[in-house]
Amino acid sequence: MDLATLKALDPREFLDAADGYRSTSDMAGAAKDRIENEISVAMRNSLRGEAATAAIGQLSQLGKNFHYIQIECRLVSTTLEAFSYEIEAAKKKLQAAIDGAQAAKLTVNADGSITYPAGGEKDSDGKVPGGGTVSGTSGGLFEGVVAAVSRQSADLDPNPNHRLALDYADEIAGALREATESDEKWAPKLRALKADDDLTVSDKDLADASSDTSGVRDAGKEYLDSLPQPPKNGKPTDNAKWWKGLSPEQQAAWISMRPDSVGALDGLPATVRDEANRTVLSEAHGVAQVKYDAWLKDHPEPPMYQDHINLHTGVKQGKEKNPAWEEWEAERKEMHKGIDGMNAIQRRFDATGTPDATGANKLPEAYLLGFSEAGDGRAIIANGNPDTADHQAVYVPGTTSDLDSIEGNINRMTTLWQTAHPVSDGKSVSTITWLGYDAPDDVVKDATYTHYAYDGAPAFDKFLDGLDASHSGDSAPHRTVIGHSYGSSLVGAAAQTGDLHANDIVFAGSPGVEVSNADQLDVPKGHVWNEYADGDPVPELGRMIHGGGFGREIPADSGFGANQMATDTQGHGGYWNGGSESLKNQALVVVGKYDDVRAAPEPTRPYTPHTVWEK
Repeated sequence: MDLATLKALDPREFLDAADGYRSTSDMAGAAKDRIENEISVAMRNSLRGEAATAAIGQLSQLGKNFHYIQIECRLVSTTLEAFSYEIEAAKKKLQAAIDGAQAAKLTVNADGSITYPAGGEKDSDGKVPGGGTVSGTSGGLFEGVVAAVSRQSADLDPNPNHRLALDYADEIAGALREATESDEKWAPKLRALKADDDLTVSDKDLADASSDTSGVRDAGKEYLDSLPQPPKNGKPTDNAKWWKGLSPEQQAAWISMRPDSVGALDGLPATVRDEANRTVLSEAHGVAQVKYDAWLKDHPEPPMYQDHINLHTGVKQGKEKNPAWEEWEAERKEMHKGIDGMNAIQRRFDATGTPDATGANKLPEAYLLGFSEAGDGRAIIANGNPDTADHQAVYVPGTTSDLDSIEGNINRMTTLWQTAHPVSDGKSVSTITWLGYDAPDDVVKDATYTHYAYDGAPAFDKFLDGLDASHSGDSAPHRTVIGHSYGSSLVGAAAQTGDLHANDIVFAGSPGVEVSNADQLDVPKGHVWNEYADGDPVPELGRMIHGGGFGREIPADSGFGANQMATDTQGHGGYWNGGSESLKNQALVVVGKYDDVRAAPEPTRPYTPHTVWEK
C-alpha cells in the first residue's frame, strides 16, 4: 500500500459497512428465532399429517439457514471492524510522521521518501553540508542490514537533517508496511466469508463457518486484545458488569470471535449465552459430522457375521460375530462421539411449543447456557428463560452422564417443567439440566470416589451465583437444586465448600451427600427433601459405603433430617416418570407449595450395618 492510498482510506467507511453487516446478522437471528419459536410452534399445534411434517422440516432448515447467515454476517462485521482498527492505527502513525517531518522543515514526497535541506556546520572549504532525499526501510529479506547501513550513513553525515529525515522516513515506511500487512491479512479472510451457491446450509457449510471463526479470531487477536477484557477469574457479578459496559459493536466482536468464552461466562444474560453457545454447537456439529462422514467413506462396514468353522471337523456350524466388524464398530462409535448428544440438544430446540399428554403445557423456548464437546462433554439446557423466571430448578445428573447420553437428562427437566408449570399459579418456571462437570464414568470403578463431586462443586456454585447476577425479574427467584444419584454428592460438596444459593434442595436416589445432616446443606431448615424409590439400589450402596467406616447417614435415613417425600416409582431412574407422584412432589417443591407435598407413608429406617444385606 502506498502513501496516497493510505491517506485516502477512511476507516469510518469500513465501520459503516460493519454496522450494516451486524444489522443483517441481527435480522437473521431474529428471523431464526421467529421461525423456531413462533411459526414452527404454531404449525406443530394446528396442523397434522405428512404435508405438515414436511413443511415443519423445511422451516427447520430455513431456520438453520438464517442461523448460518447470522454467524457469517457477524464474522464479516467483526472482520471489517478489525481491519478498520488496524488501518486507523497505521493512518495515525503515518500522519504523526508527516506532521513531525513538516514541522522540522522537511519535505514529504508522494512516494513516502523525505527530502531534507542543507544544514550543519561549514566544512574547511566554507560549504554547508548539502541536503538530499532518503527513503525508509520498507521490509524485505535484508531489512535489518539495509536499515543499519542507512543509519550509519546518516550518523556519519555532518548534516543533522539527514538522520532526522531518515527517522521520519522509517516511520512512514513502517506505517505503510503495517497497512499493507493488514490488507494482505484481512482480504483473504473476507473473501472466505461467503457461502456456496446452493440454498441449503449443510454440515460442510457449518464446518467451514468453524474454520472462518478460527481464522477471524487468530487474525483479529490485536483487535480483540484492544477491547475491554473479561475479568480474570471474575465473579459472575464482575462478568455481568463487564458485559454491560461493552458497546453493541464490542459485544458482537466477542460473540463472533470467542463464542466459546462468552457462552461459558456465568452472570451474562441467558439470551447472550444461548446465542454464543448455539454458534459453538452448530459449528462443532458440522465439524464432527464432516469428519464422521469422511471416515465412513474411507472405512466401509465389513460383514457383521462370519461363518463359524468347527476347528476339529472344518465344517461350517452357523454364524459368529466378525472380529473385523467389532473393531470397525468400536472405531465408528469413537468417531461418532458427541454427535448423538448434539442431535439431542437440537431436538429439544425443535420441540419448543410441544404440548404434554393432555394437550396443554406447551414447552417454552430452550436456552443453551453451556456447551463443550471436550472430554465427555458439557451441556447446560434451560426450559424457559431463567433470567425472568419466578421459580428455577437446577438438576444435576449422576454417574455415566455425558454429552452422548444427555437426552434422557434433558427429558427429565422438560417433564418436570410440564408438571410444575400448571401448579405455579401463573408464575413462570425455568427448569435446567446442568451437566457442567465430569461425572463418574462407571458405578463400580468411579462412583465411590468423591473427587468428581469436589472438582465440580466450584463450577456449580458459580453457576448458581450467575443465575442471581443475570436475573432481571422484579424480585429474586425461588430456586430449587435437584441432585440425582452422584449428582446429589456434587450438590452436597458444593454446599460444604461454598455458598449454595438455593432455597430448596431435592435429592433422588442419593448415595450420600458428603455431609451428615440436612442442617449442613446451606439452605433454610426444613428445606431439604428426599425421594427413595423401591428397588433403587444406590441409596443402599451408599449406606454400605458411608456407614462402613465413615459413620455418615444418607438423605434416605431418618436421622439425616430431610423431608421424606412419597415416591411411587420403581428403581433408580424412574423419579421423573410422567404422571407419577414422585414427579408431582418435586414440582410442588419447585413452585414453593410445600404444604401440598405428600410425605412418605412410613419414616425411612435408620441406618444399621446390616441394612444393605436385608434387601
